[in-house]
Amino acid sequence: MHDANFIERLGRLHRDGVPFCIVTLVDARGSIPQEVGATAVFGKDGLLFGTVGGGRLEARCIEKARELLAPGQTTRTVFERLNLHRDLGMTCAGEVALYYEVHGAAHRWEVVIFGAGHVGQKLCRFLTELDCHVVCVDPRQDWLDRLPRSERLEARLVGDFAEGVDAVSDGTAVAVMTMGHATDVPVLVALERKACRLSYLGVIGSDSKAAILRRHLREAGVSPSFIESIICPIGERLGDNTPAEIAVGVLSHLVKVRRQPAS
Repeated sequence: MHDANFIERLGRLHRDGVPFCIVTLVDARGSIPQEVGATAVFGKDGLLFGTVGGGRLEARCIEKARELLAPGQTTRTVFERLNLHRDLGMTCAGEVALYYEVHGAAHRWEVVIFGAGHVGQKLCRFLTELDCHVVCVDPRQDWLDRLPRSERLEARLVGDFAEGVDAVSDGTAVAVMTMGHATDVPVLVALERKACRLSYLGVIGSDSKAAILRRHLREAGVSPSFIESIICPIGERLGDNTPAEIAVGVLSHLVKVRRQPAS
């Protein structure tokens, strides 16, 4: 049972946007340095507060927590069983089971959508049901006003679509669904120049549009490797061509890519 101070400190970490990992000793056998239920909280630089036993056991928790808090890591929970003598070289002959829970902004799924049109509206609505942070970029205030209200969704008004590239960082998933080639191409050129490592980059359109888009990008001097990284047509083909079904196909593909193990 955690005391009020422990809960308050966790709340402070949440409010400050600090990523952290809670480690709980959930089972044990034999001689161990702490009781079952002991809990410690770790950040990327080590122990923040609490204890699961100190020494080599704590050092192991620090190592595992750093691994789980690393950029690009999507695993949120891990169960680990250790023999203290065999695995950690401790004099204790017991075994422990540890449960790791990752929290914080470092693991927030960031999605940036260029275009608040019909498909963008549906995609934003679906994404707000998931554990993510969405930025929808558009120069049209009236379309942004139609977006659903959610703490997970930021509607960003820009002078032109390419300005929205400021919302993109390493690991971001990007869906480009503006009004056409004339507005898609500047966004993609700006994305290449920013040189972020995107987790996903898709552009809405048909097979014929994809061919034209790639030709325009080559003419704009975009590198072949960047052009090759673009998924166009975006999403999975599920049947009908309605905005809702296109958005479902995009969402399905985004989630699948997100859940793929990091290479």
